[in-house]
Parts: sequence; C-alpha cells; structure tokens
Amino acid sequence: MANPKIALFLFLITSWTSITIMISHAMPPPPPIQCNTRTSSCTLHNSYGIWGDRKDCYASRVIYPTTQDQLLSIVADATKNKHKLKVVSKFSHTIPKFACPAIGNSSVLVSTEKFNSKIDVNVDGLTVTVDSGVGLRDLINKVEDVGLSLVAAPYWEGVSVGGLISSGAHGSSWKGNGGAVHDHVVNIDIIVPGLQNEGFAKILHLDATNNELFDAAKVSLGTLGIISKVTLSLEKGFKRSITLNFTDDVGLEDRFMSHAKTHEFGDITWYPSKHTAVYRNDDRVPLTTKGDGTNDFLGFQSNLIAVSKTTRATEKALENKRNVKGKCAMASSFIGYKKLIANGLKNNLIFTGYPVIGRQGKMQTSGSCLYSSTRDILNACAWDPRINGLVFYESTAIFPAEKFANFIRDVKKLRDLNPDNFCGIDIYNGILIRFIKASTAYLGQPVDSVVIDFNYYRADSAMTPRLNQDLMEEMEQMAFLKYEARPHWAKNRKVAFTKVEKKYKYFNKFMAAKLKMDPQNIFSSEWSNELLFGSQGGEDYNGCALEGECICSAHRHCSPNNGYFCQSGLVYTQALVCRYSPSSYS
Repeated sequence: MANPKIALFLFLITSWTSITIMISHAMPPPPPIQCNTRTSSCTLHNSYGIWGDRKDCYASRVIYPTTQDQLLSIVADATKNKHKLKVVSKFSHTIPKFACPAIGNSSVLVSTEKFNSKIDVNVDGLTVTVDSGVGLRDLINKVEDVGLSLVAAPYWEGVSVGGLISSGAHGSSWKGNGGAVHDHVVNIDIIVPGLQNEGFAKILHLDATNNELFDAAKVSLGTLGIISKVTLSLEKGFKRSITLNFTDDVGLEDRFMSHAKTHEFGDITWYPSKHTAVYRNDDRVPLTTKGDGTNDFLGFQSNLIAVSKTTRATEKALENKRNVKGKCAMASSFIGYKKLIANGLKNNLIFTGYPVIGRQGKMQTSGSCLYSSTRDILNACAWDPRINGLVFYESTAIFPAEKFANFIRDVKKLRDLNPDNFCGIDIYNGILIRFIKASTAYLGQPVDSVVIDFNYYRADSAMTPRLNQDLMEEMEQMAFLKYEARPHWAKNRKVAFTKVEKKYKYFNKFMAAKLKMDPQNIFSSEWSNELLFGSQGGEDYNGCALEGECICSAHRHCSPNNGYFCQSGLVYTQALVCRYSPSSYS
C-alpha cells in the first residue's frame, strides 16, 4: 500500500492547478525587524526567519528615515558618537548576515522601508533615479508606464533597489551590459562618514568619472555607507518571447555556452535525477508582437498554507525514514506539474501554449505571494516562517565560463552512482543555470560567468543531519574548492565564503575604497567581516558541518550518534563530507 502521506501530497499537487488559479492574495510576509519595548532592543530576521548559523541579530534601536537629509543626520550622529550602523530593507532576503549589526549596545539598524517615495524617470535620457528603499516591482511598473523597460532584474521581485545593487543581484544574460543589475547603474548617491568640518557626514555623488569609488559602491554589501539614490539606465520598451524546452540532459556540458550566446535572457534548469534539462529560449521581440503574457513563477506564487505544511510534513517524514523513493515520487510530481503549467508562465490568466509573449515588465521577475491582504489567513509564501512550511538551504556558485563544463561532468559522475540520491534537489528547483557578464564592479564577476542555484531540505534542528547530505556537500566543495567558484553575496552557507577574498582580483581595491569611505568601520560588524575574510576558517564544534558552519575534519563535526561520519567525497575525493554510514563508528 502507498504511504498515505505521499498519497495525500500527490493529491494536493494534482489539485494545485485549480487552487492556484483561484488564489489572488496571501498573508503578508512578516516584517524583518521586531522590537521589544520592555527590553528596548530590536531583533533582525531575514524573510526565512532563520540565519545560516541560527543565531539572532540584535540592535539597540531601529530608525525609519523618509528623506535623504534624515539619512545624512543619522550617519553624522553615528560618526560623532562612534555608533555602529547597518542598513536593512523592507524585505531582508539575504541568507548571510551582512545586514546584522555589530554586537554591543550602540548598534543601530537603519531601515529603508519608508525611504521609497521618489521614482523619477528621464524619458529622453533613458534613465530612472530612485530612492534606495523603492521596491523592484514599483520601479518596474513606473518605468513600463512611460513606455520604457529596465533590462536586468533578479527573478524574485521582493527586493529593494538599494538591496539588490548592494548584493550583486542578477537575472541571466551575456548580451549588452549583462544580467547583473549593478552593471546598469549610471549614478549612485551614498552617504558616508565625514570630518567634523563636513558635519560628520557627507553625500558622495558617484559615477564613471570617479570610478575608483563607483566600482566599489556598485556592489558594496552595505559595508561602505548608506546608498540613498540610484540612477539606472533604461531602454525603449520591448516584449519577451519565452519557450521552455524539456529535453534529455545529454550534452548539457557542450550546449550551455551556445544557449547563452543564442538567447538574450536564456537559462537552463537541470533536474539531475530525471536526466532532464529545461532550456529556456528567452528573447526580446518588438512591442508590436501579439501577446500579453506574464511570468508568475510557481515557486513565488501564493500557496494554500495547508499545501505548504503538508509538503513540509511529507518531506520530514521521508527524511526520518530515509525514504529516497518517496522523495523521487515527490520530485516526479513537481516536475510533471511544472511542465504542465509552464512553471507559471501564463499567456493571459492561464498557460495555453508556447511561446508566451509579454511586456518586459511582466516577464522579467515575479513574486505574486508578496501582494497580500491582512484578512487572508489561508494563503502565504511557501517559506513564510510562521506557517511551518518549507525550510531549505540555498547554495549559489558562480563559475568562470570556461570551467563550468567540467563541473557538469563531475556532477554527472556523482549522479550516475545513484540518480535517486539527487531527488532531494529536484523536489525544489533542480539546478538553475544562469549567465552573468564580466563586470567592472570590484566585487562583481571578473569574467563572463555561469551561475548555479540549488535548494535542498533543511531540518528543524541544527543538529539533525539530512538524507544524502554528503552529495550536497560534495557538490558544494567541488564548486567552491575544486573549481574556485565564487559565492553569491546574498546566499550560501558559511563554508562557501572560504578564502573568498582571494577570488576577486580587485578585492584589495574594494578594501582601499572602504578605507576612504568608512575609515571608522561604522558599517562593518563581526558578521560581515567573518564573511568578507572567509580565509579565517570555519567553526570547530560538534555538528558544525551539518549547517555548513565548517567543513568536517573529524567525525564529531558530523553526527556520529545518528550514523553520520566525516568521509572523503565519492568523485571529488579531496572533499570531506558527512555521510550516513552506521557501520563506520569506532
């Protein structure tokens, strides 16, 4: 007899088509900052409700400025009184703790949630200037309303302009200025500490004429100052035409390069356990092309809370029973459903066939679960921490293009040992492959690059190992150590940042610019320093490898009581991973 939890899950998935069509709102995401009036302290969470090390971030207070003058006053006060500052957006989607204030009683959080009133479009000059707290969707809509288009954007629209610039957020493109948003920046206004005769704070107006500071500020990680305004380049409005081609993954390592060069916004989703690659043929077409399509990506749609909870409960049960076949059944259901509905692409209200053609503003990014009604208690983003829904890791590695084919070959070797062991990745989004062009930003990509993202199950407890975690760790170490991939600044576990400063040829120039802009290190903290200077090594405590806080070098770094021991990788034998092997205990 089939497992009843799996049967229920499959029923919910097959019913999802009619369910998601009816959903138009969701419970709003929780605010990232919570303050306790009794203790006069504030706690910062990311949108997932959990940081990489599961430790909370605290600040003595939070300020919500609404004007640039107020930002200037905040930085002046911090400089004069030697307070530490960190900036956080309304959304707080970063996984690493760059936004966490320094430990102590004088740390202040500056939220840009209410600094979001200005969006000034220069139609003739093809630019737009915005307050740093403006949300990406508001920016896109304003630009599209006047017949223009923003070319690059991340796939998730729940970000602020300042946040996406600071963290190196990107879409997918090797054409033009590329898929990274910071490479479309024309000007940045950033507020930094000043001398006493400067009022202890000043506004730097940065552009290509002062490229030393400009190239540092384009990906600043919030460590240089407070970005107040950003000017982005625009283009005349256009549409996009998208077709998803589900096919065998044979030759993926030989095809990815030509796919990137052929399709302006193309990407590839790889489901290793199913030997399936989905090539997204994604190109601009004239505005006159017929079509009013929308990209409403399945993973970013509102979900019935009951569905999210059941999905999580099912995966937890499968993890506890080490039921790989059950995970593969889940993966097959998800992939089949995605194919059926084109993963959320809609010709109008529903998907009726390829190609899906629509305005750039409707096709480049999505996040419908953000738009909410406080009266709705049935629907939410699937990862909302209040609903006991999805909890996952997200690893993102950025490769020099010429090294990526060999990485694919190594992953295929690992997969071919037992394809079912990769079903845990394929339950989520498989391995998403995107493309970023070389950048002049000091902490941008130094060469044309290929980006992979993959999500996978995260346990409720930091000390609970997960099914097939050795394969995820081997892939992670293969990427970051063997192929010297660079981490996405807003994603990843701590181990991904090992020796990160050595992977950016302009890292020293970034630090020199930081010394000029923030000589007192007002915008640094223990958390951001730990990530920027990753060569200091990982943690050393029992179980530290389970959360990616260290690479194991002893069995105690794994979970020997649960049968997980530190062993060598299967394909990348220099890797050290936590593998389930109960007979290994000695």
